[in-house]
Amino acid sequence: MKKVSKVIASMILVFVGFIAFNASNTTTASAASTTSFSSVYKVAKSHLGASYVYGATGPYAFDCSGFTGYIYKKGASVSLPRTAQAQYNALDHVSYKNIKKGDLVFFGGSKASISHVGMYIGNGKMIDAQNRGVVREAVHAPWWHAVGYARVADAN
Repeated sequence: MKKVSKVIASMILVFVGFIAFNASNTTTASAASTTSFSSVYKVAKSHLGASYVYGATGPYAFDCSGFTGYIYKKGASVSLPRTAQAQYNALDHVSYKNIKKGDLVFFGGSKASISHVGMYIGNGKMIDAQNRGVVREAVHAPWWHAVGYARVADAN
């Protein structure tokens, strides 16, 4: 009977250890997600007011996809493709109702003709590089036509 009790006690300890291990990994993943957005956003904010130059990838001037590529590389060590269309094509798409801080917002005539990208920062706003330079603005401004949203998997 003592052997059976010891086996059951050992199984319970293994089970409790498994539960604790999984719970700590979930917490770590969630914390990493918050830290990654915070780091990327910190880099993005530090460049508010930087000039817009077509084809520029920073650190003093940017075009839209040069900006998103730069902030993810510096803030989360994630490399993104060079153009807005290539970024959209390479990333996992999400719906607007499921958008999270740090997701990318794409604009253009359609999902096949994307001409602009910005990073969602919450409350319907994004930070992007455009003709006024690097600015914060509404995602659904009258001059933009949002056609898609995507998650940068390694950073969210």
